[in-house]
Amino acid sequence: MESADNKVYFNRPQRLTQLIGANTTVIVAGRRTGKTDSIAAPFVLRNMQRMAGSTGGIVVPTFKHGLTNTLPGLLAAWKRWGFINGIHYVVGRKPPKSFAKPITEPHDYEHVISFYNGSIAIIISQDRPGSSNSLTLSWLLVDEAKFIDYDKLKDETLPANGGIKSHFGHHSFNHSIMILSDMPQTKRGSWFLHYREKMDADLIAAIEATVYEIWRIKSRIRALNTSNSPVPDYLKNHLRRLDRSLNQMRSVAVYYKEYSSIENLQLLGENYIKQMKRDLTPLTFQTSILCQRIGIAKDGFYSSMKERHKYNASDFAALDTVWQQFAAAPDSLDSRPSALDCTMDADVNPLAPLCIGMDYNANINWLVVGQPSGKRLNIVKSFYVKFERKLPELVADFCAYYATHQNKTVVFYYESTALGGNYAVNDQDFRWVIIHEFERHGWRVEDVYLGNPMRHDEKYLLINQGFAGKQRLMPFFNRQNNDDLILAIQAAGVSRGRLGFRKDKAGEKLAETEEDRLEHRTDGTDAFDTLYIGCEKFPYTESASLNIGGVI
Repeated sequence: MESADNKVYFNRPQRLTQLIGANTTVIVAGRRTGKTDSIAAPFVLRNMQRMAGSTGGIVVPTFKHGLTNTLPGLLAAWKRWGFINGIHYVVGRKPPKSFAKPITEPHDYEHVISFYNGSIAIIISQDRPGSSNSLTLSWLLVDEAKFIDYDKLKDETLPANGGIKSHFGHHSFNHSIMILSDMPQTKRGSWFLHYREKMDADLIAAIEATVYEIWRIKSRIRALNTSNSPVPDYLKNHLRRLDRSLNQMRSVAVYYKEYSSIENLQLLGENYIKQMKRDLTPLTFQTSILCQRIGIAKDGFYSSMKERHKYNASDFAALDTVWQQFAAAPDSLDSRPSALDCTMDADVNPLAPLCIGMDYNANINWLVVGQPSGKRLNIVKSFYVKFERKLPELVADFCAYYATHQNKTVVFYYESTALGGNYAVNDQDFRWVIIHEFERHGWRVEDVYLGNPMRHDEKYLLINQGFAGKQRLMPFFNRQNNDDLILAIQAAGVSRGRLGFRKDKAGEKLAETEEDRLEHRTDGTDAFDTLYIGCEKFPYTESASLNIGGVI
């Protein structure tokens, strides 16, 4: 009895990427277009199967990202296609003796995927120093390229992609590299967009035509075999020539393509696109879903913020524990680990209180978390909720993430905007609701009243001086935990009025009603402003009474 074929659906962008098979492939696509599942997974699987014993690299911006996004997507796809953990591959441990050995064995197998034929894939995380040292690679997958440090990639990892030519030189995908991302929003994150100019459109068209011709010849041969007719030698010879030609073209080809999430509408459905438009911040929707290129504000409200004000802070010991649990449970490998909380963050002092600033709006509410450390103000995480989720849910998200934080004290900085307002929750003002919710979750709140909001020109001067190191505290942002906040800060524009600089907040009222918005919401940046002003002007001390007032 024959088993039924396991049919797999690929949308048009996914099919084209696989059929073209360029040596260098760059796909810039919106969320849920199947970049990891149906573009990266076939790329890695092909390389590991057809270059037996080879070593490849999966490059991720942080180990946390690889653990929560890249690997579960890859392994879930393989599982659907019949490749079983423990039979066809193993993760994070030495493979069984029944597996073939790789040509070059790694020093250890802790961060390695091992295939039955001896091929291995090494997880290279840029926040873990030396993870690509002394490697000889035959292929590279670069995931979430907009968060990748190109200088590190260029200096540490790309030189390792030399491969073993004596073994795999005849393959068009030896030394291959695949780069995946949604549309970047910063100049630094746009390093891979120049591949569009490197693509030879005529060469790609020739590859497409050759693939079609090979399909046509193979169809003729199948028809002849079905009818028990002899296959002419010229057809076989022509097919061999086409294969050689295709291999040569693929080996030098660069394929660059941009897609929006709408390309996968057949699987996602219209409701997903509508939900993302509603739930995501506007600029994130434009870049991550519609995959639109946007202009970056050159003279923004936070013009002194530089790349050096962002940092990575993974607790590798905690992440390795989660990784070991992840690798030891075959049935959970294709799903995201659930035990990700503040214990994974190396920048949080568990014995110190957490300082917060918030912003309140009918449609979106923000909570930004920071901890002063010497002359630094580390912005360790930010949260937001939208529409039917209000302040109680926002506080609950915070408390769930920081459930293991030892010092259950929150220093809540707030302005007069938190008093008297109630449209985000009920008939109580924002301050009351926030304090009540924190206390309900077992936290102690030290509330610090900052008075009326600071004038925009004064705020502009204070915060930009902070970024420049001319104030007591300099703000720094945890990249992994503040994606949307960093985007908001980088995109916040300025307008000039009779009082000088003002933050351009015109886009706030249009954010959820216009399809193609160019401004990002400033709500999150207002929460950051409150936090910075509070920590800078009203520093918390355990012995001080913080329930103070004043106009700043």
